[in-house]
Amino acid sequence: MAMAVIFLFVLLFSLSISSAEISGQLGVNYGQLGNDLPPPRISVSLIKSLKAKRVKIYDANPEILKALENTGIQVSIMLPNQLVVNVSTNQTFSDQWVENNVVPFYPKTLIRYLLVGNELISSTGNETWPHIVPAMHRIQHSLRTFRLHKVKVGTPFAMDVLASSFPPSNGTFRNDIVLHVIKPMLKFLHKTRSFFFLDVYPFFAWSSNPTDINLSYTLFESKNITVTDPFTGLIYTNLFDQMVDAVYFAMKRVGYPGIRIFIAETGWPNGGDLDQAGANVHNAATYNRNIVKRLSRKPVLGTPARPGLVLPAFVFSLFNENLKPGLGSERHFGLLYPNGSRVYDIDLSGETPESELAPVPKPVDYKGRAWCVVAEEANVTVVAAAISYACSQGNGTCDPIQPGKACFKPDSIMGHASYAFSAYWAQFRRVGGTCYFNGLATQTAKDPSYGSCKFPSVTL
Repeated sequence: MAMAVIFLFVLLFSLSISSAEISGQLGVNYGQLGNDLPPPRISVSLIKSLKAKRVKIYDANPEILKALENTGIQVSIMLPNQLVVNVSTNQTFSDQWVENNVVPFYPKTLIRYLLVGNELISSTGNETWPHIVPAMHRIQHSLRTFRLHKVKVGTPFAMDVLASSFPPSNGTFRNDIVLHVIKPMLKFLHKTRSFFFLDVYPFFAWSSNPTDINLSYTLFESKNITVTDPFTGLIYTNLFDQMVDAVYFAMKRVGYPGIRIFIAETGWPNGGDLDQAGANVHNAATYNRNIVKRLSRKPVLGTPARPGLVLPAFVFSLFNENLKPGLGSERHFGLLYPNGSRVYDIDLSGETPESELAPVPKPVDYKGRAWCVVAEEANVTVVAAAISYACSQGNGTCDPIQPGKACFKPDSIMGHASYAFSAYWAQFRRVGGTCYFNGLATQTAKDPSYGSCKFPSVTL
């Protein structure tokens, strides 16, 4: 009995030491998908100005790692998705990658996390999935080989690894990944005392169901809305905690209740397409200021299922990145504009009182008519194929751009495409049709109609 008590004390003591090493001060994701971003040296100065404790990059860019030398900022680097299979099958390749991308910078650059790929379940085919955990093992072996014992290995997942997430206590991993990916990975994380890296975006959950999910609840602003888990009795005051706890419960369900979560990404867009309600500067500032306040608070809040447990996090992202694919919101998650000016005032350390932060504009969502037109610099050949798709989906969608009709002239692919895209969007938006066409289209509030040619529109 005495030995059991001593063992339990030692275990709890070691966990408390481990938790004490983790700071609740937030970091920032430094993406590079822009053609107008400042060089790394200036970007690192901007990261310092935000008082970020950590920075996560999506590769092992040597110029960035060099710029981070002797800054005291903890760094997370990433093995690119396209190299995961190579690493998983070849220890020599893994050793060489670590030798070339970690060893030259460590320890002057405080590399603390090495992430194997990014959202691999969401962004790669299932042929890659069996390679995730073997690659993590290879990388861990390589780090030991070079005596880099302070670098933790993980891999970031999106919330789509869950088959169910509501109520949180019903959190369950998907059947197609739980046995061959999730459980072996959790075993690895448990053994190496690493983290389950998780991307948590209440914005996307809310925007997909704004009728049933309250915006204030999503922004940490609700004063009287709570959600009670009927099976645990736990009371939730915001959507973020619900999402995180669903993953805690999912891990508990497969036998790993003690693995900590590290928020690899969270944030809110400061802008987006005309029809993306809620994507504005006011909501972005509100969400990110509140997440900073919540996660850096002392004493530590944790979540209802894990009260008092530090939840380290990276806010997404440092800059608005104009080359990111997808809806307009994808290019508007930055805390900063590419010229270095702030989209809104924020202190990632949480030390500046909210009353001292500059006020933000009131939330404004576009209301009125909108059209879908060809994006600048779209490839003509690809646009021609998109016209064929748009015109084939409905009955008479593109009749006005046929020879002799009102919108035929000017007889150009680009002119016809803007009409076809607008007509398609107007006809199919209510059933899920979008103005995107793989990045070939963009929304506009300016009516492209001319003469007797009237473009269909949507009303927002």
